[in-house]
Amino acid sequence: MIYAKYEKLKKLLAEMERVVVAFSGGVDSTFLLKAALESIGTENVLAVTADSETYPSEELAEAKQIAAQLGVRHEVIETSELAIPGYAENTKNRCYFCKKSLFEHVIPVMEKNGYKNVVFGLIADDMSEHRPGTKAAKEMGVRGPLQEVELYKSEIRELSRELNLPTWDKPSFACLSSRVAYGEMITLEKLKRIDKAESLIKSLGIRQVRVRTHDKVARIEVEPNDMGIVLQNHGMLTSELQNYGYTYVTLDLMGYKSGSMNKVLSLS
Repeated sequence: MIYAKYEKLKKLLAEMERVVVAFSGGVDSTFLLKAALESIGTENVLAVTADSETYPSEELAEAKQIAAQLGVRHEVIETSELAIPGYAENTKNRCYFCKKSLFEHVIPVMEKNGYKNVVFGLIADDMSEHRPGTKAAKEMGVRGPLQEVELYKSEIRELSRELNLPTWDKPSFACLSSRVAYGEMITLEKLKRIDKAESLIKSLGIRQVRVRTHDKVARIEVEPNDMGIVLQNHGMLTSELQNYGYTYVTLDLMGYKSGSMNKVLSLS
């Protein structure tokens, strides 16, 4: 079944002829980029990565490395989510403003270089989640081929492994703003604090982590098997995160959950 989906994906991309891939270096966009290269060749594919205050520097470095390994033309453009009207207020539609701004930057790159379509890593799983960014994509004619052929994350990981992509088992990634509680202002200071805190926890050998921020409270989410590592290092982590600006440091016993901040939306 998944091989049939992959062939359908390559056929869909071939019909687009020349594409710009909005490329973050994550599991989905890397797989989409690889599929585009296989279906229409390096001369017809351009990877574009947006570097901003919500995008950790380590992710940018990894995106550059992956693009080089795949042999694709890669452009990095500068964007600023905090400069987008309505973004910093952090409403439930925050991702709409973000994606709209991203595509407003990427589409001119597409037009300037003679490409025909912009595609991004929307997947089938996303259609059951709160994803206001998909509205922006539809409004601007940006397509999500992985979702169109109904590929799910587990299938993308399996195919990525068979294609020897280094991201096949990479932890899920989301922008740093997704760690800030809805309704709380997003600031550069908070984003830097979150980035430093998550980098510190990752340095302990923990791959999947979120430091959810509720004002001065850090709510650490890791996989249940990694909770012991956090507890073993609780003294150091508490001290360091307080140095970063948090007053309280907590461990969420429910563990890591993608999009956990969206729980409050279903209660409102």
